[in-house]
Amino acid sequence: MSNRILVTGGAGFIGSAVVRHLINNTDAAVCVVDKLTYAGNLESLAEVADSPRYRFEKVDICDKENLDRVFADFKPTHVMHLAAESHVDRSIDGPGEFIQTNVVGTYTMLEAARKYFSTLTDEAKAAFRFHHISTDEVYGDLEGPEDLFRETTPYAPSSPYSASKASSDHLVRAWRRTFGLPTIVTNCSNNYGPYHFPEKLIPLVILHALDGKELPVYGKGEQIRDWLYVEDHARALCLVATTGVPGETYNIGGHNEKKNIDVVRKICSLLDELRPRKDGKSYAEQIVFVKDRPGHDLRYAIDAAKIGRELGWKPQETFESGIRKTVEWYLAHKDDWCAHVLSGEYKMERLGTGEGK
Repeated sequence: MSNRILVTGGAGFIGSAVVRHLINNTDAAVCVVDKLTYAGNLESLAEVADSPRYRFEKVDICDKENLDRVFADFKPTHVMHLAAESHVDRSIDGPGEFIQTNVVGTYTMLEAARKYFSTLTDEAKAAFRFHHISTDEVYGDLEGPEDLFRETTPYAPSSPYSASKASSDHLVRAWRRTFGLPTIVTNCSNNYGPYHFPEKLIPLVILHALDGKELPVYGKGEQIRDWLYVEDHARALCLVATTGVPGETYNIGGHNEKKNIDVVRKICSLLDELRPRKDGKSYAEQIVFVKDRPGHDLRYAIDAAKIGRELGWKPQETFESGIRKTVEWYLAHKDDWCAHVLSGEYKMERLGTGEGK
């Protein structure tokens, strides 16, 4: 029997990449569960929406009754739980929503999955997986220049966002230990690529540059992040969900450590090449440094050796190839996908220098 994969947050940035990969590259049936908050966008799924293997359910992951209905109706063989509030700045401004979605929502998903799991045959139970997608931010930040986040790194979250994700990770592991639910956790580095909501660093810089606006950079831009192209991440997640070992954790990174200021300058350089300013000047002249945010972690870096060694995954994109593809995509879609997000129902409350997944 083909896999039947329930994807929460499937209309979001990473979730939509997962769904597109599953529909375009596998024979799996996919059910997207998404509340369609400000970052959920069905236009990101338009290319697969007509597939007979795709269905969509507008459901809040805190809605137990509707989750029970979806599980009973769709009968998933796998759950990929990506639904989350993920913007650090927003979590500082309003932590409550992050606790509700990331902690209470994950608890509600686990209980719905546990109830459904109890109804399965022994054969179906052996195949079932609950894959929880998390972030490297649960580890805090790194001190030494050679340090890396490993699956055994102690948790030390710095922001309300990362604390809420750390809480959800602990819940997932507890439901396996206590109730026997076959769970897997992945922790990823910073994603980038097409369909990224424009409050996050890379799309924000691209669109602000094209509009002649300032390019805000926190502090001196010395923060270091490991950048992972979203389609590489989607391949890794689907591999983990279908072949990963229950109870295991897999770190997923792009092997691309970059300072924020270097990322911004690289984008400016690509735009200088691909869409030069009419006045002949560099987009880098639009860079401005702004006050750093509270509790800003300095460096994240992932050791992704385990997933490579045990599951055979490695990223296909370098930062150079991935960032060029990303800039080209935003140039091609500035007047359709981006314009739709930046207006109407996708109008942002605040356009900041956002990081996070």
